[in-house]
Amino acid sequence: MSFSEPCALAVDFGGTSIKMGVTAGDRILATADRIPTAMFESPQAIIDAMIAAALNLREQFPSACVMGMGMPGWCDYHRGVLYQLTNVRVWDHEIPVKELMEQALGLPVVLDNDANCMAYAEWKLGAGRGMSSLVCLTMGTGIGGGIVVNDRMLRGKRLSTGELGQTSIHYQGKPGPFGNRGAIEEYIGNNELAAEAVKRYAGAGIVKTVNECTPRHLDEAARAGCPIALQLWEDTAEMLACLIMNLMYALVPDAFIIGGGVAKAGDLLMKPLLKTLRAQLFPMLMEELKILPARFGAEAGLLGAGAMAMDEFLGQGVLERFKKEEVAKVLC
Repeated sequence: MSFSEPCALAVDFGGTSIKMGVTAGDRILATADRIPTAMFESPQAIIDAMIAAALNLREQFPSACVMGMGMPGWCDYHRGVLYQLTNVRVWDHEIPVKELMEQALGLPVVLDNDANCMAYAEWKLGAGRGMSSLVCLTMGTGIGGGIVVNDRMLRGKRLSTGELGQTSIHYQGKPGPFGNRGAIEEYIGNNELAAEAVKRYAGAGIVKTVNECTPRHLDEAARAGCPIALQLWEDTAEMLACLIMNLMYALVPDAFIIGGGVAKAGDLLMKPLLKTLRAQLFPMLMEELKILPARFGAEAGLLGAGAMAMDEFLGQGVLERFKKEEVAKVLC
């Protein structure tokens, strides 16, 4: 491979598959074949598969000098430990991911929550570039979040800040996975939105499956004038407005950046969202409110993981050592 500039190996660990690639800034230089998570019977087997793919990528890109990893679940950013992996049944105990990967690859490794990596991509490379404070919301199967305050990722004492999908929009609402009443992702995650659509269509005598009620299908139906789909988007906007209102009063960020399937509804979501927020926010805060679509889509996880790793080690001599090694190769 002719690419000779410093670059990063990157991992975006999903619930059903693992994406791996090589990044440089906002570019993905190469990707490996996806690794399905369901085929493995232990965390070590998953680690071994990631190591094999990483070694292959590094062979193609010898200039890779760091690795960034975004994984769902409870991550200890400082220790590089993953306590539990969301949606992967076999990963139910603490694993020192950073240490294992560094030993196998001989590269410095950064491990963080996948939503933080997506937020990092938007902050450093995307819609939030140049901002000092922002909230990034990813609206897919669940509601993920990353928060930047005064030019720093907000992680909190137990490194779990940003679990915005677990915040409540109703104190007597549906219980979340930890008994938390009214967790917003119990209402407007992709699956919950589809289930609610099926229920409302059935009430109108229309039979639809959840596969026919994805955000894309509901977008198309609303734009065709379907009153059920239109009302669903208004209700989704009202619930999302509750979350944004609470965060605006608490943080007053430079912007909210929204990505994911639900967010692609565009004006179907934004118009009722802004209308609801105008009715609930202090006027001065409404003047400051900025809601932006995410620049990146599915590639955000890889880009953010790679960028985070490069930035983390910039001040620790990694790139300087890389440049010296390249000079030595030329002289030899």
